[in-house]
Amino acid sequence: MKNLIKFGEDVPGYNIPVLNEREVRAAAGILFLFTYTALLAIMFKGYFPLIKYVITGFLIDFLIRVLINPKYSPTLILGRLIVKNQTPEYVGAAQKKFAWIIGIVFAATMFVLMVIVNSYSPISGIICLFCLIFLFFESVFGICLGCKFYSIFYKEKAQYCPGEICEVKDRQPIQKVSGSQLLILLGFIVLIVLLVVFFHESFSIKPFDLFGLESHSPTK
Repeated sequence: MKNLIKFGEDVPGYNIPVLNEREVRAAAGILFLFTYTALLAIMFKGYFPLIKYVITGFLIDFLIRVLINPKYSPTLILGRLIVKNQTPEYVGAAQKKFAWIIGIVFAATMFVLMVIVNSYSPISGIICLFCLIFLFFESVFGICLGCKFYSIFYKEKAQYCPGEICEVKDRQPIQKVSGSQLLILLGFIVLIVLLVVFFHESFSIKPFDLFGLESHSPTK
């Protein structure tokens, strides 16, 4: 029972329980994909059943992570299978637990509003948006937004953060952004804006079927 209900893993060389950040990011990407797909189904088809399944699965998954053991979370198990050949990147479990508690609050609220009450509103939309932002930053950038609030509520400093962001240190030369790079980025943004302004009408023209395959479709 002691090994069953536990948060984090004991790894030699680390004085606190840790988690594999690569698994966590993979799981976040999986949840982001399902949540985003469900929202697209609502936006373009008005189809709500998929988001209800996603919310229910999301809530169950996070409850297992926090109340039982992260290694029994279905999405983290899947994440482990996906990244099993990659070298683990260990991060402190404490701040992840705090972040996932925030996830439980979001998921539980959505579960009540959309599954139990069977309603939708700006509240559920905003919560979904926050969930997508949190999952996107975790999976794509390796930034745990929920972990950022850990030090606000707890006196002790978070340990073993992804990319060693908890440690104050000078950036290496390869990490620094020069003025010319910033100008290139700004120029690219301006270019995209100009394309939208001056070429939106031509870009909006529906492409034609180059090989005429649509006209030979059996449904025609």
